[in-house]
Amino acid sequence: MLSELRLVKDAFEIAELQRACDDTAVAFEAVVRDLPTAVAQGRGERWVEGVFGLHARHRGNAVGYDTIAASGDHACTLHWIRNDGDLSPDDLILIDAGIEVDSLYTADITRTLPISGRFSPAQRRVYEAVLDAQAAGFAAARPGATFIDVHNAAIRVIAERLHEWGLLPVSVDESLDPERGGQHRRWMVHGTSHHLGLDVHDCAEARNEFYKLGTLREGMVFTVEPGLYFKATDLLVPEEYRGVGVRIEDDIVITADGHRILSDQLPRGVAEIEAWMARLLG
Repeated sequence: MLSELRLVKDAFEIAELQRACDDTAVAFEAVVRDLPTAVAQGRGERWVEGVFGLHARHRGNAVGYDTIAASGDHACTLHWIRNDGDLSPDDLILIDAGIEVDSLYTADITRTLPISGRFSPAQRRVYEAVLDAQAAGFAAARPGATFIDVHNAAIRVIAERLHEWGLLPVSVDESLDPERGGQHRRWMVHGTSHHLGLDVHDCAEARNEFYKLGTLREGMVFTVEPGLYFKATDLLVPEEYRGVGVRIEDDIVITADGHRILSDQLPRGVAEIEAWMARLLG
Protein backbone atom coordinates (compact mmCIF):
# COMPACT_ATOMS: atom_id res chain seq x y z
CA MET A 1 0.00 0.00 0.00
CA LEU A 2 2.80 2.44 0.90
CA SER A 3 4.65 1.70 -2.34
CA GLU A 4 1.54 2.43 -4.36
CA LEU A 5 0.92 5.68 -2.46
CA ARG A 6 4.46 6.77 -3.44
CA LEU A 7 4.06 6.12 -7.18
CA VAL A 8 3.08 9.75 -7.86
CA LYS A 9 5.33 12.47 -6.43
CA ASP A 10 4.12 15.87 -5.26
CA ALA A 11 5.78 19.21 -5.99
CA PHE A 12 8.05 19.05 -2.92
CA GLU A 13 9.29 15.58 -3.83
CA ILE A 14 9.97 16.54 -7.43
CA ALA A 15 11.90 19.60 -6.28
CA GLU A 16 14.02 17.43 -3.97
CA LEU A 17 14.71 14.94 -6.76
CA GLN A 18 15.68 17.82 -9.03
CA ARG A 19 18.10 19.06 -6.36
CA ALA A 20 19.57 15.58 -6.05
CA CYS A 21 20.14 15.48 -9.82
CA ASP A 22 21.69 18.95 -9.82
CA ASP A 23 24.10 18.00 -7.03
CA THR A 24 24.94 14.71 -8.75
CA ALA A 25 25.88 16.60 -11.91
CA VAL A 26 28.35 18.68 -9.90
CA ALA A 27 29.91 15.51 -8.51
CA PHE A 28 30.19 13.97 -11.99
CA GLU A 29 32.07 17.05 -13.17
CA ALA A 30 34.47 16.71 -10.24
CA VAL A 31 35.07 13.07 -11.16
CA VAL A 32 35.91 13.97 -14.75
CA ARG A 33 38.37 16.67 -13.63
CA ASP A 34 40.15 14.07 -11.51
CA LEU A 35 40.32 11.28 -14.12
CA PRO A 36 44.02 11.93 -14.93
CA THR A 37 44.85 11.53 -11.24
CA ALA A 38 42.72 8.39 -11.06
CA VAL A 39 44.68 6.93 -13.99
CA ALA A 40 48.05 7.86 -12.49
CA GLN A 41 47.37 6.74 -8.91
CA GLY A 42 46.30 3.16 -9.69
CA ARG A 43 43.08 1.53 -8.50
CA GLY A 44 41.41 4.42 -10.25
CA GLU A 45 37.93 3.02 -9.79
CA ARG A 46 38.36 3.62 -6.05
CA TRP A 47 39.53 7.15 -6.74
CA VAL A 48 36.40 7.85 -8.79
CA GLU A 49 34.22 6.37 -6.05
CA GLY A 50 36.00 8.49 -3.44
CA VAL A 51 35.69 11.78 -5.32
CA PHE A 52 31.99 11.18 -5.88
CA GLY A 53 31.47 10.15 -2.26
CA LEU A 54 33.19 13.29 -0.99
CA HIS A 55 30.75 15.47 -2.91
CA ALA A 56 27.79 13.32 -1.84
CA ARG A 57 28.63 13.79 1.83
CA HIS A 58 29.40 17.48 1.44
CA ARG A 59 26.45 18.51 -0.75
CA GLY A 60 23.88 16.07 0.63
CA ASN A 61 23.42 13.28 3.13
CA ALA A 62 25.34 10.52 1.39
CA VAL A 63 25.38 8.45 -1.75
CA GLY A 64 21.95 7.08 -2.56
CA TYR A 65 23.40 3.61 -3.18
CA ASP A 66 26.80 1.98 -3.64
CA THR A 67 28.61 3.81 -6.43
CA ILE A 68 29.43 1.77 -9.52
CA ALA A 69 32.76 2.88 -11.02
CA ALA A 70 33.37 0.22 -13.65
CA SER A 71 36.17 0.62 -16.17
CA GLY A 72 36.82 -1.56 -19.18
CA ASP A 73 35.37 -5.06 -18.90
CA HIS A 74 34.13 -4.36 -15.37
CA ALA A 75 31.34 -2.31 -16.96
CA CYS A 76 29.91 -5.60 -18.26
CA THR A 77 29.23 -6.75 -14.69
CA LEU A 78 25.86 -5.21 -13.99
CA HIS A 79 26.39 -4.13 -10.37
CA TRP A 80 30.16 -3.81 -10.18
CA ILE A 81 30.79 -2.22 -6.77
CA ARG A 82 34.20 -3.71 -5.91
CA ASN A 83 35.69 -0.69 -7.67
CA ASP A 84 39.23 -1.97 -7.33
CA GLY A 85 40.40 -1.76 -10.94
CA ASP A 86 42.92 0.47 -12.66
CA LEU A 87 41.87 2.98 -15.30
CA SER A 88 43.33 2.78 -18.80
CA PRO A 89 43.08 5.76 -21.17
CA ASP A 90 41.94 3.38 -23.93
CA ASP A 91 38.88 2.20 -21.97
CA LEU A 92 35.45 3.50 -21.12
CA ILE A 93 34.34 3.97 -17.53
CA LEU A 94 30.71 3.38 -16.57
CA ILE A 95 29.80 5.52 -13.55
CA ASP A 96 26.40 4.79 -11.99
CA ALA A 97 26.01 7.10 -9.01
CA GLY A 98 23.56 9.37 -7.26
CA ILE A 99 23.56 11.84 -4.40
CA GLU A 100 20.95 11.46 -1.67
CA VAL A 101 20.03 14.93 -0.41
CA ASP A 102 19.30 15.65 3.26
CA SER A 103 15.60 14.90 2.79
CA LEU A 104 16.74 11.40 1.67
CA TYR A 105 15.49 11.68 -1.93
CA THR A 106 18.11 10.34 -4.31
CA ALA A 107 19.24 10.75 -7.88
CA ASP A 108 20.29 7.76 -10.00
CA ILE A 109 22.37 8.70 -13.04
CA THR A 110 24.74 6.73 -15.26
CA ARG A 111 27.24 8.08 -17.73
CA THR A 112 29.68 5.97 -19.73
CA LEU A 113 32.70 8.09 -20.53
CA PRO A 114 35.92 7.62 -22.53
CA ILE A 115 38.73 7.89 -19.98
CA SER A 116 40.93 9.62 -22.57
CA GLY A 117 38.16 12.10 -23.38
CA ARG A 118 37.48 10.69 -26.86
CA PHE A 119 35.55 7.63 -28.01
CA SER A 120 37.14 5.08 -30.33
CA PRO A 121 35.06 4.18 -33.43
CA ALA A 122 33.89 0.89 -31.90
CA GLN A 123 33.08 2.49 -28.53
CA ARG A 124 31.16 5.21 -30.32
CA ARG A 125 29.14 2.67 -32.32
CA VAL A 126 28.01 0.85 -29.18
CA TYR A 127 27.41 4.09 -27.30
CA GLU A 128 25.23 5.57 -30.03
CA ALA A 129 23.13 2.40 -30.20
CA VAL A 130 22.38 2.76 -26.49
CA LEU A 131 21.75 6.49 -26.90
CA ASP A 132 19.21 5.77 -29.67
CA ALA A 133 17.52 3.21 -27.44
CA GLN A 134 17.27 5.74 -24.63
CA ALA A 135 15.76 8.30 -27.00
CA ALA A 136 13.10 5.76 -27.97
CA GLY A 137 12.38 5.18 -24.29
CA PHE A 138 12.03 8.91 -23.71
CA ALA A 139 9.59 9.18 -26.64
CA ALA A 140 7.37 6.51 -25.10
CA ALA A 141 7.28 8.20 -21.66
CA ARG A 142 4.04 10.17 -21.57
CA PRO A 143 0.76 10.17 -19.63
CA GLY A 144 -1.53 7.34 -20.62
CA ALA A 145 1.23 5.02 -21.78
CA THR A 146 2.12 2.01 -19.67
CA PHE A 147 5.35 1.72 -17.72
CA ILE A 148 6.42 -1.30 -19.78
CA ASP A 149 5.97 0.73 -23.01
CA VAL A 150 9.18 2.59 -22.16
CA HIS A 151 11.16 -0.64 -21.90
CA ASN A 152 9.59 -2.10 -25.03
CA ALA A 153 10.47 0.97 -27.09
CA ALA A 154 14.08 1.02 -25.91
CA ILE A 155 14.67 -2.71 -26.20
CA ARG A 156 13.41 -2.80 -29.79
CA VAL A 157 16.18 -0.40 -30.78
CA ILE A 158 18.72 -2.57 -28.95
CA ALA A 159 17.50 -5.66 -30.80
CA GLU A 160 17.55 -3.80 -34.13
CA ARG A 161 21.17 -2.73 -33.66
CA LEU A 162 22.24 -6.23 -32.61
CA HIS A 163 20.52 -7.59 -35.72
CA GLU A 164 22.21 -5.00 -37.95
CA TRP A 165 25.58 -6.07 -36.55
CA GLY A 166 24.82 -9.72 -37.29
CA LEU A 167 24.79 -10.77 -33.65
CA LEU A 168 21.17 -11.94 -33.27
CA PRO A 169 20.63 -15.53 -34.46
CA VAL A 170 16.95 -14.74 -35.13
CA SER A 171 14.92 -11.80 -36.44
CA VAL A 172 14.21 -8.75 -34.31
CA ASP A 173 10.57 -9.75 -33.81
CA GLU A 174 11.54 -13.31 -32.88
CA SER A 175 14.01 -12.03 -30.30
CA LEU A 176 11.35 -9.73 -28.83
CA ASP A 177 8.77 -12.54 -28.59
CA PRO A 178 7.93 -12.72 -24.86
CA GLU A 179 7.59 -16.50 -24.82
CA ARG A 180 10.17 -17.86 -27.26
CA GLY A 181 12.54 -14.93 -27.74
CA GLY A 182 15.02 -13.13 -25.53
CA GLN A 183 18.19 -13.70 -27.56
CA HIS A 184 19.05 -10.00 -27.21
CA ARG A 185 19.15 -10.46 -23.43
CA ARG A 186 22.63 -11.95 -23.72
CA TRP A 187 23.80 -8.35 -24.14
CA MET A 188 21.02 -6.31 -22.45
CA VAL A 189 20.18 -8.12 -19.26
CA HIS A 190 18.02 -5.72 -17.25
CA GLY A 191 14.87 -3.66 -17.40
CA THR A 192 15.03 -0.14 -18.78
CA SER A 193 13.30 1.69 -15.93
CA HIS A 194 12.47 1.74 -12.23
CA HIS A 195 10.70 4.28 -10.06
CA LEU A 196 12.82 6.70 -8.07
CA GLY A 197 12.27 8.61 -4.83
CA LEU A 198 13.15 7.99 -1.19
CA ASP A 199 14.62 4.68 -2.37
CA VAL A 200 16.72 4.29 -5.48
CA HIS A 201 14.33 1.50 -6.48
CA ASP A 202 11.25 3.25 -5.15
CA CYS A 203 7.79 1.72 -4.86
CA ALA A 204 9.30 -1.75 -5.23
CA GLU A 205 6.45 -3.49 -3.37
CA ALA A 206 3.72 -2.05 -5.60
CA ARG A 207 1.53 -4.62 -7.31
CA ASN A 208 2.42 -5.45 -10.90
CA GLU A 209 -0.79 -3.95 -12.28
CA PHE A 210 0.17 -0.59 -10.80
CA TYR A 211 3.90 -0.75 -11.53
CA LYS A 212 5.17 -2.66 -14.55
CA LEU A 213 1.76 -2.82 -16.21
CA GLY A 214 0.51 0.41 -14.68
CA THR A 215 -0.47 3.57 -16.54
CA LEU A 216 1.95 6.50 -16.46
CA ARG A 217 0.57 9.54 -14.64
CA GLU A 218 1.75 13.08 -14.15
CA GLY A 219 4.18 13.23 -11.24
CA MET A 220 5.70 9.77 -11.65
CA VAL A 221 9.50 9.83 -11.50
CA PHE A 222 11.59 7.01 -12.90
CA THR A 223 14.80 6.16 -14.73
CA VAL A 224 15.39 5.42 -18.40
CA GLU A 225 18.57 3.33 -18.65
CA PRO A 226 19.17 0.94 -21.55
CA GLY A 227 22.58 -0.66 -21.99
CA LEU A 228 24.75 -3.02 -24.00
CA TYR A 229 27.38 -5.22 -22.40
CA PHE A 230 29.96 -7.19 -24.38
CA LYS A 231 32.13 -9.27 -22.06
CA ALA A 232 35.81 -9.55 -22.94
CA THR A 233 35.39 -13.33 -23.11
CA ASP A 234 32.32 -13.27 -25.40
CA LEU A 235 33.38 -14.99 -28.62
CA LEU A 236 30.00 -14.33 -30.24
CA VAL A 237 30.81 -10.65 -30.77
CA PRO A 238 33.52 -9.02 -32.92
CA GLU A 239 36.80 -8.52 -31.11
CA GLU A 240 36.55 -4.72 -31.32
CA TYR A 241 33.41 -4.82 -29.13
CA ARG A 242 34.75 -7.18 -26.46
CA GLY A 243 35.20 -5.52 -23.10
CA VAL A 244 32.89 -2.62 -24.00
CA GLY A 245 29.98 -2.00 -21.64
CA VAL A 246 27.70 1.03 -22.02
CA ARG A 247 24.73 2.24 -20.00
CA ILE A 248 23.14 5.68 -20.18
CA GLU A 249 20.71 6.54 -17.40
CA ASP A 250 18.63 9.62 -16.76
CA ASP A 251 15.85 10.48 -14.31
CA ILE A 252 12.57 11.82 -15.69
CA VAL A 253 9.25 13.07 -14.36
CA ILE A 254 6.00 12.58 -16.26
CA THR A 255 4.34 15.92 -17.03
CA ALA A 256 0.87 16.83 -18.30
CA ASP A 257 1.97 16.56 -21.92
CA GLY A 258 5.01 14.27 -21.86
CA HIS A 259 8.05 14.21 -19.59
CA ARG A 260 10.89 16.35 -18.28
CA ILE A 261 14.45 15.11 -17.83
CA LEU A 262 15.60 15.96 -14.32
CA SER A 263 19.22 15.01 -15.04
CA ASP A 264 19.60 17.00 -18.23
CA GLN A 265 22.54 19.00 -16.83
CA LEU A 266 24.88 16.19 -17.87
CA PRO A 267 25.57 15.73 -21.61
CA ARG A 268 24.58 12.54 -23.41
CA GLY A 269 25.59 12.87 -27.07
CA VAL A 270 29.07 11.81 -28.21
CA ALA A 271 30.14 15.27 -29.42
CA GLU A 272 28.69 16.93 -26.32
CA ILE A 273 30.48 14.52 -23.97
CA GLU A 274 33.81 14.96 -25.73
CA ALA A 275 33.49 18.76 -25.64
CA TRP A 276 32.41 18.69 -21.98
CA MET A 277 35.31 16.46 -21.00
CA ALA A 278 37.80 18.56 -22.99
CA ARG A 279 36.67 21.66 -21.07
CA LEU A 280 36.90 19.93 -17.69
CA LEU A 281 40.23 18.25 -18.42
CA GLY A 282 41.75 21.49 -19.69
